[in-house]
Amino acid sequence: MTVRLGINPIGWTNDCMRWLGDEIPLEACLAEARAAGFSGIEIGRKFPRTVKGLSPLLERHGLCLVSGWYSARLVERDARAEIGAMRRHLDLMVGCGATVMVFAETTGEIVNTVGAPASARPRLAGAAAWRRLGRRFTEVARHMLGRGVRMAVHHHMGTVVQTADDIDRLMDCTGPEVGLLLDTGHLTMAGGDPIALAKQFAERIVHVHCKDIRRFALETCKRRDASFSEAVLHGVFTAPGDGIVDFAGVFRVLARSGYQGWLVQEAEQEPRMADPRIYAELGNAHLRRLCRGVRLAVA
Repeated sequence: MTVRLGINPIGWTNDCMRWLGDEIPLEACLAEARAAGFSGIEIGRKFPRTVKGLSPLLERHGLCLVSGWYSARLVERDARAEIGAMRRHLDLMVGCGATVMVFAETTGEIVNTVGAPASARPRLAGAAAWRRLGRRFTEVARHMLGRGVRMAVHHHMGTVVQTADDIDRLMDCTGPEVGLLLDTGHLTMAGGDPIALAKQFAERIVHVHCKDIRRFALETCKRRDASFSEAVLHGVFTAPGDGIVDFAGVFRVLARSGYQGWLVQEAEQEPRMADPRIYAELGNAHLRRLCRGVRLAVA
């Protein structure tokens, strides 16, 4: 099996809290990501949003487009409306050669609200609501597949799909067209087990975000009922290998299941305290060691 190593620019410039890393030029982010050993990158708020602007920029730095976050609102609008709303974003993914799209349901989300308690996140009431959401997800995913892009559902703190139970219900209500993004950090923060989830949905996982967790910060944030964004400021997230996530166990499951997608480092931190270049290098080295250990070839 062959995998590819990518990174998210959120270690350099935060998309939720715009004062984090706002002073770091995009060119510096791209150059440092490539120098650290990554072959691809997801897009953030500083990136051009046209094929004509994005493709040559990435090519100049020797990087592929891995994917890009899309904020869906399928709880409150139907699949046809969602397909219309995401047209430009999907065009960008297709035009720049991405084969997966990070897809998060954000109706009522509190991701960007630093002061909101984690317990205030939105929830779906009842089986009928989950079935309706599942049908909409499946219809949108089918449309995306027709364009050559897999939907990678991102379970995310502060959203309606956050916990292992939420993921289970959504996967149960969706067709095989709907792929899953396994995010080790978000699942751990939500109280889940990344290894167990990887085993349960091995055939549905189409994308992986490798985010580690600092135990002391996690315990503090749990006691404070801290929001996702407040947790970032407390330093809960870090590069793979610097926290408590059992990446070796996760990677063993991925290797056994024949996973051949991207492994994307995510480590949103305060860049003035956690140099993104250093954390990119440390994370890349750790991911490569893990891949060698389970005989996953890195392209």
